[in-house]
Amino acid sequence: MDAGPIRVVLVDDQELVRAGFTMVLDAQPDIEVVGEAGDGQQALDLLRTTAADVVLMDVRMPRMDGIEATRRVVSGEGGGPGGDGPKVIILTTFDLDEYAFAAIKAGAGGFLLKDAGPAQLIEAIKAVHSGDAVVAPSTTKRLLDRFALHLPDTEEKASGALESLTEREGEVLRLVARGMSNAEIAGRLFVSEATVKTHMGRILMKLGLRDRVQAVVFAYETGLVKSGQGGDAW
Repeated sequence: MDAGPIRVVLVDDQELVRAGFTMVLDAQPDIEVVGEAGDGQQALDLLRTTAADVVLMDVRMPRMDGIEATRRVVSGEGGGPGGDGPKVIILTTFDLDEYAFAAIKAGAGGFLLKDAGPAQLIEAIKAVHSGDAVVAPSTTKRLLDRFALHLPDTEEKASGALESLTEREGEVLRLVARGMSNAEIAGRLFVSEATVKTHMGRILMKLGLRDRVQAVVFAYETGLVKSGQGGDAW
């Protein structure tokens, strides 16, 4: 059964940016731009009457910025006419640092650089829509390495939570935090993707986390993965 195109709302205070994204997305047969907004408040007003699956959200905007708007969308405000609320992708640039990080912690499903190419933009929307919250692994790692400078020292506080994970669950969480997809983790650990999804579900449940993005943030906050760590570093 055809579920129809992915419904996208664009939120950015620059009309030319919205026009550019609209041109790219409307050219896709399985994506439809169903609305645009110039600030967070306008986005909330729009989402109360417009059903959407994914919101592309700028951070710096007048009246209400993308951080507060994301927090409200995730909490259920502006959830649209019936059904679950949309997932949010933050549009950011490197100089936004802690602002974008705060939005991720507020519940965004991922983040993307504004200068991302059309293919990356489309891939990000489809990934977040399907529930794979970590967008663009290389971008995830580079941004989190910068965000780590703003993270509080919470290692001791979270040590008990980490101890609740099995050794394999800890391995999966480390690899997720490095931006690996379920398929890549499955290949690395020689297990099936279904097994990785099961581990991920247990990790989220044990740590009281909402999604993969929160799991990545948790791993950096607790020092499970250190800033600058990559490749095969453990």
